[in-house]
Amino acid sequence: MEQEKREIVLQVKNIDIVFGSGKNAFKAIDNVSFDIYKGETLALVGESGSGKTTIGRAIVRINPLAAGEILYKGERISGRLSKGKDREVIRKLQMIFQDPAASLNERATIEYIISEGLYNFRLFTDEKERIEKIENIIREVGLLPEHLTRYPHEFSGGQRQRIGIARSIVMEPEFIVADEPISALDVSIRAQVLNLLRKFQIERDLTYLFIAHDLSIVRFISDRIIVIYKGKLMEIAETEELFKYPLHPYTRSLISAIPVPDPIIEKSKKLFVYDPSLHDYSSSKPELVDIGGGHFVYGNEEEIARYKAWRFRKEAK
Repeated sequence: MEQEKREIVLQVKNIDIVFGSGKNAFKAIDNVSFDIYKGETLALVGESGSGKTTIGRAIVRINPLAAGEILYKGERISGRLSKGKDREVIRKLQMIFQDPAASLNERATIEYIISEGLYNFRLFTDEKERIEKIENIIREVGLLPEHLTRYPHEFSGGQRQRIGIARSIVMEPEFIVADEPISALDVSIRAQVLNLLRKFQIERDLTYLFIAHDLSIVRFISDRIIVIYKGKLMEIAETEELFKYPLHPYTRSLISAIPVPDPIIEKSKKLFVYDPSLHDYSSSKPELVDIGGGHFVYGNEEEIARYKAWRFRKEAK
């Protein structure tokens, strides 16, 4: 489907995020813009400290913006909102956190953890309906109603992440920021959680911003990928386009770091290490440019021309 014809659910427009003030001010996010389309999974990928989680937390209104704005369905959701609008945004935009142990209240039962949002937003008419909702959602994430009386420490990491997913889904959101939801889990459990997220996306027409540092995982679940480096967007493209034609050297370095299952090939492969000093931006300033088909890459005029030539030469082969 052509991107122009798709419904844009969320727009991030020229946002800056700054921590600290005065001499201690640190710009974590620098003039970032992107759109997310209804029903898609957009992956935000980069190394630790690149600003992925900072953007995700800004979308759900945890981190304030220093500049720019965030729009949801054409309405601004960043900055000060009316009480009614604020409640609406909290319910419709949910977040699944990276650490399933730290994000659950150890002193609360699973029943209360999942019900907390229902209580706050009065999303049930009577006690019978509340119980039905939490029992249905706990079954849907692969746990049992008898688990509701237990506490988070009685569960494994994978089970705790399922509880975190249930807590978000029970709110009937439209958009979910999934902040590295599988990075703290065993490899054997990761596929189960990814399949669960995919199941809910299909059944409930959800839109995801999936934050990760591992490109090999997002390849199988995302429709498009954004590559971020030190608070700036380096590349945006549809998933297979990005893997087939990685243009920015930082993207190529991330792809080269993906482990190969064959130990002989893995041992002999060469890692591509990104060196920011290879760019000369002294005379020609870089920007994020669409080289065609929704494939954006960050560079100056000379680099963009080189990326375009390489991209179309590769395609012609």
